Amino acid sequence: MAKLMGSSGHGLLTSGRRQLMLGAAALGALAGTGLRPSPARAAGTLKVGTYGGYFKESFDEHIYPDFTAETGIEVESVAEPTGEAWLVQLQTAARAGAAPADVSMMAQVARLKGENSELWAKLDESKLPNAQNLHEHFIHRYPDGSISGIGAVSWYVTLATNTEEFPEAPTSWKALWDEDNAGLLGLMALAQNSFLLEITAKTWFGGTDMLADEAGVQKALDKLKELVPNVQLWWRDEGQFQQALESGEIPMGEYYHDVTGLAASQSKPVRSTFPEEGGVLDSGSWCVVKTSTALDEAHVFIDYMCRPDIQAKLARKVGTAPTVRRDTTDLTAEEFAAVGSDIPPIIPRYDLYVERDEWISQKWNELIAG
Repeated sequence: MAKLMGSSGHGLLTSGRRQLMLGAAALGALAGTGLRPSPARAAGTLKVGTYGGYFKESFDEHIYPDFTAETGIEVESVAEPTGEAWLVQLQTAARAGAAPADVSMMAQVARLKGENSELWAKLDESKLPNAQNLHEHFIHRYPDGSISGIGAVSWYVTLATNTEEFPEAPTSWKALWDEDNAGLLGLMALAQNSFLLEITAKTWFGGTDMLADEAGVQKALDKLKELVPNVQLWWRDEGQFQQALESGEIPMGEYYHDVTGLAASQSKPVRSTFPEEGGVLDSGSWCVVKTSTALDEAHVFIDYMCRPDIQAKLARKVGTAPTVRRDTTDLTAEEFAAVGSDIPPIIPRYDLYVERDEWISQKWNELIAG
């Protein structure tokens, strides 16, 4: 029987760079999220919300000072709480005409939910010339074609193995289904963050288009059910899985490319492999709440963040994969390999977890990790 391990408290417990991306340290109520309209501010200031903890600290140290020096726009850094709590705060404040932050880094499901409620200001594409450097899937649009969000940072989920238990790296996600790996796997516990439906669709059915309807999702679930006997741990606590991976107790699973690489650089017996089907590319996007009074400054900031040199800086300083095309950056082959891959990625079908969230969660619990 596979173990299902949850994290306690507010969220993920692991140390290391995943805290950068998921904001494990952002707790409690935040200043400025009340229902009163935002007070008048000095010209040329911008409130920017990012995932909390070391991620926010990295932006405070490496990004905002240079941005202010170049543009004259002062940044008020805001730590966002985990999950969709920030979305709820933004929606509540917007109804009262307030803006806890002008620009926020939003996870994709939360971005979509905000888009569906028209929470985000429509961005002026002519004021974002550097957006042309981004991969198209990082430019998010309303049905009328206007921009609702822009890719901020991205990161990969890959196939991680213990090098002592697996001297040769697997080449395909199909290794998860291999009967020889019975009881050896650690996989994420939720459909919404494991992206195992997308991995299954790409690996066995040629792509994620099949997930457009419930019949296709059911087909993917049935195939995914075949690997359940191989799973020792359905994990929510990253720190626990990383420790088990390094010790060899759970020598294979899905994990974050940057964290695995960091552990390997510290002589841990682990490796991250981009399977031939591609790693899963997850991301956060910049969105501007429609009640912001700093829309001009927000455009300047987002355009700045779309520059290849800034994306390269994030790769070096924060460990995120560039949202811009690799050939526009000056990253060396080694620097790029530390955060990304040229293998076309698996892009999550975030729409699934907005439009069919309850149905997928029910099926997931019945068939997979229940």
